[in-house]
Amino acid sequence: MHPRQETHSGIGLHVNGRRYELDVDHRVTLLDLLREHIGLTGAKKGCDHGQCGACTVLVGGRRANSCLLLAVAHDGTRVTTVEGLADDETGGLHPLQEAFVERDAFQCGYCTPGQLCSAAGLLAEAAADPGAADLGRSGIAEAMSGNLCRCGAYPRIVDAVQDVVAAAAPGDGRVDA
Repeated sequence: MHPRQETHSGIGLHVNGRRYELDVDHRVTLLDLLREHIGLTGAKKGCDHGQCGACTVLVGGRRANSCLLLAVAHDGTRVTTVEGLADDETGGLHPLQEAFVERDAFQCGYCTPGQLCSAAGLLAEAAADPGAADLGRSGIAEAMSGNLCRCGAYPRIVDAVQDVVAAAAPGDGRVDA
């Protein structure tokens, strides 16, 4: 067996709706694959230990710390990064992106891609099992607690997520505090 075959594998990923066929070293994380091999630099390398959430992407529709995932283990998986949240057809921003801008829910912006993906995952989880998610202020804060923000934009991040929840809610659109 050729030495390269022992350390590399061919994988196929669907990233933001596009299929990628790549030859990947077995040690490459999904984060490094996205950033260095595909050129999607929205997800950030913060702690590289899965503790800060800067690298959060959606894997199979669920929130995941991409710095902890080996790319080869996700052959055939659908991945959505912050770059894939916007509407490709209209070019419009995702409602969460619009709310983050409206609420000024970022300062330096380093954590923002992970915060947005985490919030998108939270909303998808809530839609899939409406009774399981607490989308009140404290519930959103708890669900987003895996994403750190050194600038302290937490109140505005929660406000932005609440705005999107309220816009999607039937009735008067109010979200409990």
